[in-house]
Amino acid sequence: MRINYGVPEHKKLRVIINTDAKNEADDQYAIVHALLTPKFDIRGIIAAHFGKLRFGTVPVENSMEDSFNEINKVLDLMDLKEKVPVNKGAEQGLKDEATPQISDGARLIVEEALKKDEQNPLFVIFLGPITDLASAYLMEPEIQDKVTAIWIGGGQYPDGGFEFNLSNDINAANVVLKSNIELWQIPVNAYRLIRTSLAELEHKVKPHGEIGNYLFEQLAELNNDPSWPLPFGESWCLGDSPAVSLMIDDHKSAYRELSAPRITSDMKYVHYQKERKIRVYDYVDPRFTLDDMFSKISVNFPLEKVQ
Repeated sequence: MRINYGVPEHKKLRVIINTDAKNEADDQYAIVHALLTPKFDIRGIIAAHFGKLRFGTVPVENSMEDSFNEINKVLDLMDLKEKVPVNKGAEQGLKDEATPQISDGARLIVEEALKKDEQNPLFVIFLGPITDLASAYLMEPEIQDKVTAIWIGGGQYPDGGFEFNLSNDINAANVVLKSNIELWQIPVNAYRLIRTSLAELEHKVKPHGEIGNYLFEQLAELNNDPSWPLPFGESWCLGDSPAVSLMIDDHKSAYRELSAPRITSDMKYVHYQKERKIRVYDYVDPRFTLDDMFSKISVNFPLEKVQ
């Protein structure tokens, strides 16, 4: 880690990353950003499913396995293979709100949450569906006061509506919302603020080592894929990155404490109670998020020309 500052041990966080890494092209950026952040003690990465369709259009046989392979590819390009544990999460969403999808990923969350003598708080970030947290809680409810979850997902408040990550496991979202797990939700209107251009990524990411080149090329390839449904063309939403930047700085003026809703089958919010509160973000600073990531990539992977 090529940095000229230190992070005091008592200010570090234990972190588990839960990612549907092969669904799109932004998870990879968030994974790299997290791995390069000195404040984080990464305890593991969990491969998440993303349903039966990649980015909602292309059929896949086992999306969790695809995510697992993609995580390992990113780690290999960063020379971190075998240095960061990678666990498989659930292969599909919860069938109901009472039955967990038992997996190594869910077991990792339980194990890390219940560890004794740990002084640093545990954060688990979810860049896709929240299946593995709901499963961990159903397996061991005692974890609910021992973990903070940050979830990229859900529609805009107060009404809700379709959102891809939520669509892949509404039951899991309701399990977590009913629990007492500390939840920071970054809904679609907040995570879509993290806008960048392909020109910026080519200039600030691509030249920095094998991982920089891969981050850019896999995004550019998806941008040219006719099955990719979003007509950005020359821009991108790095919508998973807020989960990383909010652990670095939690943007105290950018969220509201709201009563946790229940979510209907069409992903609308039902506001039915006032006791259970969650943190809902309305804003995440794009400059802070992107500049921190670009800086860490450039420092750790010195500039080199990639053909």
